[in-house]
Amino acid sequence: MKNNGVIDLKSVGAAREAVLNKLDIYTVRDLLEHFPRGYDDRSRITRISDLTPNVLNTVRAVINTEAENVFSGARCVVRLRIKDETGTLLIVWFNQPYLTHVFKKRDEYIFTGVVKEIRSFSTLITLEMRSPEYEKWNEGKALSGGRIVPVYSSTGKLGQKTLRSLIHSALQSADYIEEFLPQDILLMHRLCGRDHAVRSIHFPESDEDFLTARRRLVFDELLCGQLAILHIKGKVKRQKGVILKNSRADPFLQSLPFSFTASQRKSLTDILNDMSDGYVMNRLVQGDVGSGKTAVAMAAAYAVIDGGFQAAIMAPTEVLARQHYNSFSGAFEPLGILTELAAGSLTASERKRAYKRIESGEAQMVVGTHALIQEKLSFSRLGLVITDEQHRFGVNQRFLLSQKGDAPHVLVMTATPIPRTLALILYGDLDISTIDELPPGRQPVDTFFVSSGYRARIRGFIRKQLEAGRQAYVVCSMIDESEEKVIRAVNEYAAELSEALPGFKTACLHGKLKAEEKQRVLEDFSQNNINVIVSTTVIEVGINVPNATVMLIENADRHGLAALHQLRGRIGRGAFKSYCILISDTRSKMALQKLKALAKTNDGFALSDLDLKLRGAGDFFGVRQHGLPEFKIADLYKDMDILKEAQEAANTLYGRESESLKREISRIFKFNEEHPIPL
Repeated sequence: MKNNGVIDLKSVGAAREAVLNKLDIYTVRDLLEHFPRGYDDRSRITRISDLTPNVLNTVRAVINTEAENVFSGARCVVRLRIKDETGTLLIVWFNQPYLTHVFKKRDEYIFTGVVKEIRSFSTLITLEMRSPEYEKWNEGKALSGGRIVPVYSSTGKLGQKTLRSLIHSALQSADYIEEFLPQDILLMHRLCGRDHAVRSIHFPESDEDFLTARRRLVFDELLCGQLAILHIKGKVKRQKGVILKNSRADPFLQSLPFSFTASQRKSLTDILNDMSDGYVMNRLVQGDVGSGKTAVAMAAAYAVIDGGFQAAIMAPTEVLARQHYNSFSGAFEPLGILTELAAGSLTASERKRAYKRIESGEAQMVVGTHALIQEKLSFSRLGLVITDEQHRFGVNQRFLLSQKGDAPHVLVMTATPIPRTLALILYGDLDISTIDELPPGRQPVDTFFVSSGYRARIRGFIRKQLEAGRQAYVVCSMIDESEEKVIRAVNEYAAELSEALPGFKTACLHGKLKAEEKQRVLEDFSQNNINVIVSTTVIEVGINVPNATVMLIENADRHGLAALHQLRGRIGRGAFKSYCILISDTRSKMALQKLKALAKTNDGFALSDLDLKLRGAGDFFGVRQHGLPEFKIADLYKDMDILKEAQEAANTLYGRESESLKREISRIFKFNEEHPIPL
């Protein structure tokens, strides 16, 4: 099967190749898999006498007059009159003088464009079509007219007509499209051939033709993803790992001032069983904010350390790493376990001492950031790797940390509740445990969605909370702004709030602060030396101050539901009633639906389902960060039924020899000789 560079196509030179590259189109195969984002139905030809003003119309007509070039001020106008059996129509284009040489009298064309009403001085109303797309009607056929026409994601330098023409040209060769599914799978799941699917997704003859093509292509995407995941999972399952015999978590559990919930106990049992069966554990523990995932991770780490090994946890930021360090050392020190911190802000001498204790095994629990996967750091007997907030890491980072020991167990924690179907895609290589209940005594956070007109009243409410001894977060939401603008906005807001709340201390927190400055602000806030933190979304993950009872989010519509729910999770962690206030003046229906849903429920799993529905899988979780390809055509929310069929087919095909399917999966997932994917 051929897969030439796109420059090998006729009419593609170096300049056009560069434009196509910006669309991630490098090969002819990439071009054919640049699927339409929508369609224009031009199959309905309208007679000139039946044209509808102010909407898109498609007409088939004969050139009635030679095109003429006239000037209206500084603007060049090309005028062309066409006719069919019911009448004539004037067509105009602006500043395209070359069109006078395109059309020949008596040739037949398809024109698609918006028709406008023109009133003359005599009040006579005539119609004209402005700047339409056009194509010659050649022996009863046209690529863009008289049929359902694809619309593609493109750039300003590459028009729809050109892109359609390039794809049509590529489709002339069947050598670019390989059938990689066995015949029994095609029959079992009622799928059309791959060749028919690719051709019909670009140029469907009917709605049924489109649906048949789309179903096959969605099935292919999901099937290949599931087979790759089965391969990874199977490879992990076959890998011999650290064996823990007679290790215990009970001494740690008995030291806690609270009892585990049923969900926590079940998750811990899953983990301990995994770590005692002789194979490497790869498990995800997902739970809502405040559900007690860190306590479960601590219990697992204690069991590993009790068995004579080291445990390590990698956090996405130094702020969170230091918080984990304080939590783990506070819990483990009374039990005789030394906890060490490995972070980028350590001085050279601090780093040297820390690494020495880790390498000797004196440090049994290690907490850190990406510093943990640096080549210079080695462990004595690493038995468990924990990654916190896995969606902040790439798959490769998790892999690198696991390589620091001799096949250590891997535990992944995420506080972003994930719909189970999406979890199977994103974390299909992991077994999944879910903590779906909150510890006793945790109160739901009251959430309010208001307009900016309430800001003065809100500040009055914050003042009352501060006077009662509580604390507050304020998040300035400025997505897609430059870092300088965001920092300026945070500083200005903090100054304004400080003036509005005399007698209370306000501080700023943003990404430009050095790690030690962030840590100092957070420590002062945790000790109630700072009353209000005005921040960017750096407080989204992991910060735990039980005395904070207010979360105010400005321009809340600029965040996804998952991010908003995470921000809300920073409060409601103590014995005091807590309040989340969402300020937005948006009129977007989708944004309003999102904010109203957040105000109605604290259930992160219900919100994640809605977020997936509203935004799709790619935006929901940042698919690129997982090393998985973005879906070109599948929509996990809409295609649940196809996903179930694809999973069934993957189980059928796994282990079967299929060179063509192996090539397809290797191409999609960039597997190579070092990382082969034997099916």
